[in-house]
Amino acid sequence: MTVPALRVSGLSVWIGSGADSIQVVDGVSFDIDPGEATGLVGESGCGKTMTAMAILGLLPSTGVRVSCDHIEINGRDVSRLNTAQRRKVLGRDIAMIFQQPATALDPVFTMGQQISAVYRRHADGNQRRAHEAMLASLESVGFERPEEIAQAYPHELSGGMRQLSMIAMAMVCKPAVIIADEPTTALDSSTRALILHQLQQLQALHGTAMLFISHDLGVVRQSCRNVMVMYCGRLIEKTDCQNLFSHARHPYSAGLLSCIPQLGATRPGRISSIPGQVPALADLPSGCHFAARCNRSEPRCSESTPVLDAQDKKGVACFRPL
Repeated sequence: MTVPALRVSGLSVWIGSGADSIQVVDGVSFDIDPGEATGLVGESGCGKTMTAMAILGLLPSTGVRVSCDHIEINGRDVSRLNTAQRRKVLGRDIAMIFQQPATALDPVFTMGQQISAVYRRHADGNQRRAHEAMLASLESVGFERPEEIAQAYPHELSGGMRQLSMIAMAMVCKPAVIIADEPTTALDSSTRALILHQLQQLQALHGTAMLFISHDLGVVRQSCRNVMVMYCGRLIEKTDCQNLFSHARHPYSAGLLSCIPQLGATRPGRISSIPGQVPALADLPSGCHFAARCNRSEPRCSESTPVLDAQDKKGVACFRPL
């Protein structure tokens, strides 16, 4: 039986303290196998990035509470590690590609210095070998002259070049798991296609597991085998991409897909929308959080919470799925 590269079980996150705390992630559980890309999709503010930051242990120690059964990387539970032990794991076994490289990169160091520093800290302290690994990583993401990129500061690079450099930094130690948080945000279509292609190539080459966070369903369809849909901090559907786009089972998932404009439509008209508003996290309704907006809801939807099986690759948290 294959050991998942990443296994998350019962992950919850609260912001604030005491009676005023707000739960922003609620009992998230999933597996990602080696070499598999899984998308995490949902509207802005649903908890996608909070989930990623909690997995990585990057949330503040004050004002935030994280609870989980376990977070395993290649079978090793990292959720109980102290701060020093957790830092050894970050960058070596699991790495993150951030949404905004302009703010994630240090403006006072060259790209070569920043990537080499990651390698020296997590893989090999030898400066020469770190330099060689840095150049090899830059070349692996498609730079024909990696020496020039290594000598450049972040502000001297375009948005796409900064994002490719971020990918090189994440991959330099060949981690088992990569979390990519909206890696193609604010990029033009040709650069976005290049970024996605390089991620797929590197994933296939190294057998890396990837959690791909996005609100762009088209990007997820192009890049991922499996997909998870999140709403108000909960996973509400897990399936493979083909099934989601051909037969979404949760009414919210189907609603998201119906909002996508269709090219070549014979009768163009108003774009569909999901009725109602996303409830405030500070005042979430009981039961299914989507019940008030759902045209298939019944009384028990507002009284009981439908359960999504923790580790199954496919499932839907709905009493009346499509």
